[in-house]
Amino acid sequence: MSELPPLEAAVLPPGIRSRYVPDINGLTMHVLEAGEPGRPCLLLLHGFPELAYSWRKVMPALAAAGYHVVAPDQRGYGRTTGWSADYDGDLAPFRLLNLVRDAMGLLAALGLRQVEAVVGHDFGASVAAWCALVRPDVFRRLALMSAPFGGPPALPPLGAPLGVPLGPQKPVPKPDIHAALAALDRPRKHYQWYYSTRPANAEMQHAPQGLHAFLRAYYHVKSADWAANAPHPLPGWTAAALAELPGYYIMDLDRDMAAQVAPEMPTPAEIAANAWLPEAELAVYAAEYARTGFQGGLQWYRCRTTGRFEAEQQLFAGRRIEVPAAFISGASDWGIHQTPGVLTRMQEEACTRMIRFHLIPGAGHWVQQEQPAAMTRHLLEFLKASAAG
Repeated sequence: MSELPPLEAAVLPPGIRSRYVPDINGLTMHVLEAGEPGRPCLLLLHGFPELAYSWRKVMPALAAAGYHVVAPDQRGYGRTTGWSADYDGDLAPFRLLNLVRDAMGLLAALGLRQVEAVVGHDFGASVAAWCALVRPDVFRRLALMSAPFGGPPALPPLGAPLGVPLGPQKPVPKPDIHAALAALDRPRKHYQWYYSTRPANAEMQHAPQGLHAFLRAYYHVKSADWAANAPHPLPGWTAAALAELPGYYIMDLDRDMAAQVAPEMPTPAEIAANAWLPEAELAVYAAEYARTGFQGGLQWYRCRTTGRFEAEQQLFAGRRIEVPAAFISGASDWGIHQTPGVLTRMQEEACTRMIRFHLIPGAGHWVQQEQPAAMTRHLLEFLKASAAG
């Protein structure tokens, strides 16, 4: 991919700057910035299918509060270059520990030895959590949004104390959740495994309804605007329990994602009334994904679903996040419950100093876009409280 000009100032709120930072772990990284360098830094990490642009509504207020705010297009996204979208290419650059290395490389290039906080949304929350887990000296505080972190995977045998010798283990048969989902009266499949399939990128990028309309429906159904979002804890990792999730998480077996969300396309009147994602702002996302496709972000899911890199994550088995942490999400966000039990593990085990937990009314999955003022207020209160000890 050839390097484009920085994002046009006309699509950015006043006070946000767009530029490139070269030589970041093999990348030329596109970043958005607000506030003056030299101030305490906040690093904001977006999720899927988003961009650094998803932080546009909160960056000016965070800068006004005295922070230097930095939001990159992460590996696989937007105007950052140096990554491959080849489905048959090497997945290793997209594994979580290398995404942490991307973040550390960006900080080094900016002349920063640490940040006041790393803030991650959706899949960016996984990167942020691993940043704080691996290098608490660099990432001094952690704010997770929409995606809870349950801790690193345990060493085999699963759940054994670290002192137990490792040796040949008798395999423990596991139920095939995918076969069980497919066998339901309404046959289903898990969206993360769909995202890991070869056709997923083209089916979204070249959706029959058009890319702009696909993104409109996708953002709509995962927002508080979609009245059917009524999240609640699930009893376990079973097909019957997972089937309680909406179709955008547990899909109909015979549908791709574009077909899954199409029936929930908002009306023209609803689109016109949407203040958190008007058509001109959605057009920025559509233009970027029309150019890059989704495969860069989908590679992250493939790293997770294949389990190829779990062994290196097991090096951190038993380690917990010890920096001050907060969790901020929308009250209408199913994402906090999509993995049964992880919300409790985050609060009781994975994070030793979780001092703030907020579910914001009137927000779904896209909390920093749907309710930016409330999200900013909670984040600033967390930073103040954690600084006070």
